[in-house]
Amino acid sequence: MLKTKFRFLLLLIFLLIPTPVFAMHIMEGFLPVKWVIFWDIVTIPFLLLGFAQLKKEAAAGPGAKLMLAFAGAFIFVLSALKMPSVTGSCSHPTGTGLAALLFGPFITTVLGFIVLIFQALLLAHGGITTLGANTFSMAVAGPLLAYGIYKGLTKAGVNKNISIFLAAMLGDLVTYIVTSVQLALAFPGNSFGLSVLKFMGIFALTQIPLAISEGILTVLTYNFLSRYEDAKIWVEKGEH
Repeated sequence: MLKTKFRFLLLLIFLLIPTPVFAMHIMEGFLPVKWVIFWDIVTIPFLLLGFAQLKKEAAAGPGAKLMLAFAGAFIFVLSALKMPSVTGSCSHPTGTGLAALLFGPFITTVLGFIVLIFQALLLAHGGITTLGANTFSMAVAGPLLAYGIYKGLTKAGVNKNISIFLAAMLGDLVTYIVTSVQLALAFPGNSFGLSVLKFMGIFALTQIPLAISEGILTVLTYNFLSRYEDAKIWVEKGEH
Protein backbone atom coordinates (compact mmCIF):
# COMPACT_ATOMS: atom_id res chain seq x y z
CA MET A 1 0.00 0.00 0.00
CA LEU A 2 1.47 3.36 -0.98
CA LYS A 3 2.04 6.00 1.63
CA THR A 4 -0.31 9.00 1.54
CA LYS A 5 2.38 11.47 0.51
CA PHE A 6 3.58 9.25 -2.33
CA ARG A 7 0.01 8.94 -3.68
CA PHE A 8 -0.38 12.71 -3.41
CA LEU A 9 2.82 13.34 -5.39
CA LEU A 10 1.70 10.94 -8.12
CA LEU A 11 -1.69 12.66 -8.32
CA LEU A 12 -0.06 16.09 -8.40
CA ILE A 13 2.02 15.17 -11.43
CA PHE A 14 -1.09 14.22 -13.40
CA LEU A 15 -2.91 17.36 -12.31
CA LEU A 16 -0.07 19.54 -13.55
CA ILE A 17 -0.36 18.33 -17.15
CA PRO A 18 -0.13 21.56 -19.18
CA THR A 19 -1.99 22.79 -22.23
CA PRO A 20 -0.75 22.21 -25.81
CA VAL A 21 2.65 23.73 -26.60
CA PHE A 22 5.24 23.97 -29.32
CA ALA A 23 8.64 23.70 -27.72
CA MET A 24 12.08 22.16 -28.21
CA HIS A 25 10.90 18.92 -29.87
CA ILE A 26 11.47 19.06 -33.62
CA MET A 27 8.04 19.68 -35.11
CA GLU A 28 6.09 17.52 -37.56
CA GLY A 29 7.34 17.59 -41.15
CA PHE A 30 10.36 19.77 -40.37
CA LEU A 31 13.12 17.25 -41.17
CA PRO A 32 13.97 16.09 -44.71
CA VAL A 33 12.93 12.48 -45.41
CA LYS A 34 16.49 11.10 -45.37
CA TRP A 35 17.03 12.41 -41.82
CA VAL A 36 13.64 11.08 -40.71
CA ILE A 37 14.70 7.61 -41.86
CA PHE A 38 18.21 7.96 -40.42
CA TRP A 39 17.09 8.86 -36.90
CA ASP A 40 14.40 6.18 -36.95
CA ILE A 41 17.02 3.55 -37.80
CA VAL A 42 19.49 4.82 -35.18
CA THR A 43 16.82 4.84 -32.46
CA ILE A 44 15.25 1.41 -33.10
CA PRO A 45 18.03 -0.70 -31.43
CA PHE A 46 17.73 1.29 -28.20
CA LEU A 47 13.96 0.80 -28.23
CA LEU A 48 14.24 -2.95 -28.79
CA LEU A 49 16.67 -3.30 -25.90
CA GLY A 50 14.48 -1.08 -23.75
CA PHE A 51 11.30 -3.05 -24.47
CA ALA A 52 13.06 -6.29 -23.51
CA GLN A 53 14.20 -4.79 -20.19
CA LEU A 54 10.82 -3.19 -19.59
CA LYS A 55 9.04 -6.52 -19.96
CA LYS A 56 11.27 -8.06 -17.28
CA GLU A 57 10.87 -5.05 -14.96
CA ALA A 58 7.08 -4.96 -15.28
CA ALA A 59 6.93 -8.67 -14.40
CA ALA A 60 8.18 -7.78 -10.90
CA GLY A 61 4.61 -6.91 -9.91
CA PRO A 62 2.18 -4.01 -9.39
CA GLY A 63 4.76 -1.94 -7.54
CA ALA A 64 7.09 -1.99 -10.54
CA LYS A 65 4.27 -0.97 -12.87
CA LEU A 66 3.31 1.89 -10.59
CA MET A 67 6.87 3.18 -10.43
CA LEU A 68 7.19 2.91 -14.21
CA ALA A 69 3.97 4.91 -14.56
CA PHE A 70 5.28 7.49 -12.12
CA ALA A 71 8.55 7.84 -14.05
CA GLY A 72 6.62 8.16 -17.31
CA ALA A 73 4.30 10.79 -15.86
CA PHE A 74 7.31 12.72 -14.56
CA ILE A 75 8.80 12.75 -18.08
CA PHE A 76 5.47 13.71 -19.65
CA VAL A 77 4.84 16.70 -17.42
CA LEU A 78 8.34 18.14 -17.45
CA SER A 79 8.92 17.69 -21.18
CA ALA A 80 5.55 19.26 -22.02
CA LEU A 81 6.25 22.46 -20.10
CA LYS A 82 6.83 25.44 -22.39
CA MET A 83 9.35 28.07 -21.32
CA PRO A 84 9.60 31.08 -23.70
CA SER A 85 13.06 32.29 -24.67
CA VAL A 86 14.09 35.85 -25.44
CA THR A 87 15.25 34.50 -28.80
CA GLY A 88 11.61 33.94 -29.79
CA SER A 89 11.79 30.17 -29.42
CA CYS A 90 11.11 28.07 -26.35
CA SER A 91 12.70 25.30 -24.32
CA HIS A 92 11.58 22.65 -21.87
CA PRO A 93 13.01 20.30 -19.24
CA THR A 94 13.08 16.60 -20.09
CA GLY A 95 12.40 14.63 -16.89
CA THR A 96 14.36 11.64 -18.19
CA GLY A 97 17.15 11.86 -15.61
CA LEU A 98 14.99 10.47 -12.79
CA ALA A 99 13.85 7.46 -14.85
CA ALA A 100 17.43 6.77 -15.94
CA LEU A 101 18.55 6.61 -12.31
CA LEU A 102 15.64 4.39 -11.27
CA PHE A 103 15.43 2.00 -14.24
CA GLY A 104 18.48 2.59 -16.41
CA PRO A 105 18.81 4.38 -19.77
CA PHE A 106 17.13 1.81 -22.04
CA ILE A 107 13.83 1.53 -20.19
CA THR A 108 13.90 5.32 -20.09
CA THR A 109 14.15 5.30 -23.89
CA VAL A 110 10.86 3.39 -24.07
CA LEU A 111 9.16 5.68 -21.54
CA GLY A 112 10.35 8.75 -23.44
CA PHE A 113 9.21 7.23 -26.75
CA ILE A 114 5.71 6.61 -25.36
CA VAL A 115 5.58 10.14 -23.92
CA LEU A 116 6.60 11.65 -27.26
CA ILE A 117 3.86 9.70 -29.07
CA PHE A 118 1.21 11.05 -26.69
CA GLN A 119 2.58 14.58 -26.97
CA ALA A 120 2.60 14.43 -30.76
CA LEU A 121 -0.95 13.08 -30.96
CA LEU A 122 -2.60 14.98 -28.09
CA LEU A 123 -0.60 18.20 -27.71
CA ALA A 124 0.73 18.79 -31.24
CA HIS A 125 4.15 18.85 -29.58
CA GLY A 126 6.78 17.26 -31.79
CA GLY A 127 5.50 14.93 -34.49
CA ILE A 128 5.26 11.40 -35.85
CA THR A 129 7.75 11.94 -38.69
CA THR A 130 10.23 13.44 -36.21
CA LEU A 131 9.58 10.82 -33.53
CA GLY A 132 12.87 9.03 -34.12
CA ALA A 133 14.92 12.24 -33.94
CA ASN A 134 13.12 13.52 -30.85
CA THR A 135 13.37 10.13 -29.14
CA PHE A 136 17.10 9.97 -29.80
CA SER A 137 17.84 13.42 -28.38
CA MET A 138 15.56 13.29 -25.35
CA ALA A 139 15.22 9.59 -24.55
CA VAL A 140 18.49 8.05 -25.77
CA ALA A 141 21.30 10.61 -25.51
CA GLY A 142 20.02 12.33 -22.36
CA PRO A 143 19.38 9.18 -20.29
CA LEU A 144 22.65 7.53 -21.38
CA LEU A 145 24.66 10.55 -20.28
CA ALA A 146 22.69 11.00 -17.05
CA TYR A 147 23.11 7.33 -16.12
CA GLY A 148 26.81 7.31 -16.98
CA ILE A 149 27.52 10.48 -15.02
CA TYR A 150 25.64 9.26 -11.95
CA LYS A 151 27.36 5.87 -11.93
CA GLY A 152 30.77 7.41 -12.52
CA LEU A 153 30.44 10.07 -9.84
CA THR A 154 29.01 7.75 -7.18
CA LYS A 155 31.75 5.20 -7.89
CA ALA A 156 34.29 7.99 -7.40
CA GLY A 157 32.77 8.75 -4.00
CA VAL A 158 31.05 12.00 -4.91
CA ASN A 159 28.13 13.03 -2.69
CA LYS A 160 24.92 11.31 -3.85
CA ASN A 161 22.86 14.49 -4.12
CA ILE A 162 25.56 16.21 -6.14
CA SER A 163 25.78 13.17 -8.42
CA ILE A 164 22.01 13.16 -8.98
CA PHE A 165 21.95 16.89 -9.64
CA LEU A 166 24.78 16.81 -12.19
CA ALA A 167 23.37 13.71 -13.89
CA ALA A 168 19.91 15.23 -14.37
CA MET A 169 21.21 18.69 -15.28
CA LEU A 170 23.74 17.49 -17.87
CA GLY A 171 21.29 14.91 -19.22
CA ASP A 172 18.90 17.79 -19.86
CA LEU A 173 21.56 19.94 -21.50
CA VAL A 174 22.78 17.19 -23.84
CA THR A 175 19.24 16.85 -25.19
CA TYR A 176 19.23 20.38 -26.56
CA ILE A 177 22.83 19.97 -27.80
CA VAL A 178 21.88 16.82 -29.73
CA THR A 179 18.75 18.54 -31.06
CA SER A 180 20.94 21.39 -32.29
CA VAL A 181 23.25 18.91 -34.04
CA GLN A 182 20.26 17.16 -35.63
CA LEU A 183 18.93 20.44 -36.98
CA ALA A 184 22.37 21.50 -38.20
CA LEU A 185 22.83 18.19 -40.04
CA ALA A 186 19.51 18.75 -41.80
CA PHE A 187 20.12 22.45 -42.44
CA PRO A 188 23.92 23.05 -42.45
CA GLY A 189 23.85 26.29 -44.44
CA ASN A 190 27.35 27.42 -45.37
CA SER A 191 28.93 25.79 -42.31
CA PHE A 192 27.81 22.84 -40.21
CA GLY A 193 29.71 24.15 -37.17
CA LEU A 194 28.18 27.61 -37.39
CA SER A 195 24.76 26.05 -37.88
CA VAL A 196 25.18 24.00 -34.67
CA LEU A 197 26.14 27.14 -32.75
CA LYS A 198 23.17 29.01 -34.21
CA PHE A 199 20.66 26.36 -33.15
CA MET A 200 22.29 26.00 -29.73
CA GLY A 201 22.04 29.74 -29.25
CA ILE A 202 18.29 29.63 -29.85
CA PHE A 203 17.73 27.35 -26.86
CA ALA A 204 20.68 28.12 -24.56
CA LEU A 205 19.33 31.20 -22.80
CA THR A 206 16.40 29.28 -21.32
CA GLN A 207 17.78 25.74 -21.35
CA ILE A 208 20.63 26.35 -18.88
CA PRO A 209 18.43 27.62 -16.01
CA LEU A 210 15.86 24.94 -16.89
CA ALA A 211 18.54 22.26 -16.63
CA ILE A 212 19.60 23.56 -13.23
CA SER A 213 15.97 23.56 -12.07
CA GLU A 214 15.47 20.02 -13.34
CA GLY A 215 18.58 18.90 -11.48
CA ILE A 216 17.24 20.30 -8.21
CA LEU A 217 13.76 18.81 -8.76
CA THR A 218 15.26 15.41 -9.56
CA VAL A 219 17.27 15.43 -6.32
CA LEU A 220 14.15 16.31 -4.31
CA THR A 221 12.00 13.67 -6.02
CA TYR A 222 14.65 10.95 -5.76
CA ASN A 223 15.12 11.61 -2.06
CA PHE A 224 11.36 11.73 -1.55
CA LEU A 225 10.96 8.30 -3.13
CA SER A 226 13.82 6.87 -1.08
CA ARG A 227 11.85 7.47 2.13
CA TYR A 228 9.02 5.08 1.25
CA GLU A 229 9.17 1.32 1.26
CA ASP A 230 6.99 0.98 -1.85
CA ALA A 231 9.53 2.90 -3.95
CA LYS A 232 12.76 2.09 -2.11
CA ILE A 233 13.55 -1.07 -4.08
CA TRP A 234 13.96 0.89 -7.34
CA VAL A 235 15.88 3.70 -5.64
CA GLU A 236 18.29 1.21 -4.09
CA LYS A 237 18.62 -0.61 -7.42
CA GLY A 238 19.73 2.62 -9.05
CA GLU A 239 22.36 3.16 -6.39
CA HIS A 240 24.15 -0.13 -7.14
